[in-house]
Amino acid sequence: MAQRIDKWLVYARFVKHRARAQELIEQGHVRINRERVAKPSHAVKENDVLTIALAGHVRVIRVLAEAERRGGPASVASLYEAVAESSETHGKLAEKQDAEAKALC
Repeated sequence: MAQRIDKWLVYARFVKHRARAQELIEQGHVRINRERVAKPSHAVKENDVLTIALAGHVRVIRVLAEAERRGGPASVASLYEAVAESSETHGKLAEKQDAEAKALC
């Protein structure tokens, strides 16, 4: 399996239009396996981890499948799984730091 990242982002409903997906990629808001994607034609594969900076927060997801077309919200649930959200990550980090601080006291 391999699919263009710009098409996959549209089919997985992260953006409405392919032009917006291309814009996000060209501006450096999309990473695959921690490496910045330079071109919208870059291939995304199963088990790749995508980091997407979108609408003021960062989403980290694992690709589970290729998409054939843009589907409804129920059908895209099988395309990816959430690894972390920026607010979750920051919350967990803050909890860990608080626990470490309490252990030192």
